Amino acid sequence: MDLLLVGDELVIAGPDNRAWIGTAPAGTRYAGIRFGPGTAPRFLGVPAHELLNERVPLSDLWSPARSRRLADQIRSAANPALALEQVVTTLTEEPDRLITQVLRAVRSGMLRGGAGVMSLATSVGLSERQLHRRCLNAFGYGPKMLDRVLTMNTALDHARTGLALADVAALTGYADQAHLTRDIKALTGLPPRQLLS
Repeated sequence: MDLLLVGDELVIAGPDNRAWIGTAPAGTRYAGIRFGPGTAPRFLGVPAHELLNERVPLSDLWSPARSRRLADQIRSAANPALALEQVVTTLTEEPDRLITQVLRAVRSGMLRGGAGVMSLATSVGLSERQLHRRCLNAFGYGPKMLDRVLTMNTALDHARTGLALADVAALTGYADQAHLTRDIKALTGLPPRQLLS
């Protein structure tokens, strides 16, 4: 999830489970910050699933006075992007301990290793249904989609270093380069080479 200053307005970009292509008039100025997985809902006071595939003015989530004060603080800064980072760092709480455990397990490749959602739920002391509900609130989608998004992000990070896509696929747990390409295109709307260029 992102907090964006688009022109003069603060906007929240919710989690996405499909490609999103944004448009704005030429010359529109942007500054933004991406929240770590699971941290935005505590900053915003809204469960992530309520913002799935949405772009919402912050003033729709907070009181108009509170969102206006924050927008004024960001707009008046010499460097709006740095001001956004400072505000978010100051006001954002770490995700709760359980969400941190879920993230750690997913990032370790638990779901890709064949353990499945039941094993993940058991490892953090929840039923599958409770795990799914907690993931929806923290991330906007369930643990399997979280795994796909985090795996794709890791793959793109490796690809940006110049590593060949076939090597990236092998390194990040995709069956092959074609699997990597299909998944990235499904999640971003673009094939990896175009996305990286």
